[in-house]
Amino acid sequence: MADVRLTCIRKPHPLSPHEHITQVGNGTQVWLREQVIAWIDGGVHTFYVLGPDGRRADVAVVREVGKAPYLRTHADGRWNNNLLALPQCG
Repeated sequence: MADVRLTCIRKPHPLSPHEHITQVGNGTQVWLREQVIAWIDGGVHTFYVLGPDGRRADVAVVREVGKAPYLRTHADGRWNNNLLALPQCG
């Protein structure tokens, strides 16, 4: 199992703060959101981001009734939006 640091995201409309993330990456590779969700659910890989303060926030899968599963970061016992703060993947 790899522990992968994510450093970039892709959204359909990059300037929209509320758009769902469609892909995430680490600078050399980019993966579809659905693939990362499958890896997390299957215990294949773990993912995380580093905040501006250098603190780790783990990436988890959020499931809300009536919505598609999505990725969000979790640190210090609370959900946060560290993924949305990442730059767009090239």
